[in-house]
Amino acid sequence: MRHRNYGRKLSRNTSHRRALLRNLVTSLILDERIATTVAKAKAARGIAEEMITLGKRGDLHSRRLAAAYCMTPLSVKKLFEDVAKRFEKRSGGYTRIIHTGFRKGDGADTAILELVGTEVLQKRAEERAKKADARRKAADKEAAEEKAAPAETEEKK
Repeated sequence: MRHRNYGRKLSRNTSHRRALLRNLVTSLILDERIATTVAKAKAARGIAEEMITLGKRGDLHSRRLAAAYCMTPLSVKKLFEDVAKRFEKRSGGYTRIIHTGFRKGDGADTAILELVGTEVLQKRAEERAKKADARRKAADKEAAEEKAAPAETEEKK
């Protein structure tokens, strides 16, 4: 019986499990959206929420605690400057787990772990990409017309 034993073992020893969760949380902070298994997402969710709470506190001690857990200084910087400011008025529930089905190779139940509000950022990025594609197509069309225009003038002569 597992009385008073909290947390998931994830079929790993302690050091491997800790490294795995540190990597997942660091990647979540940097990318704001990661694809993993449901068990790993559920295990990383609580730690990610704690890191965001540290970021919201914003003092030196919380920055050092976050730096001790996160793998890169860039992730700590992003946590305290961007992510914490986005969740300033929110008192919890910073992450979301979306089930995506089963992995083909081993049949593992997969999910996307993302920060709440990431979908807004994704829509903005998609809109920017569409605008850039439209500009690129317009430039290509203009270049094609310019190539065709000198050829037509030469034919007339």
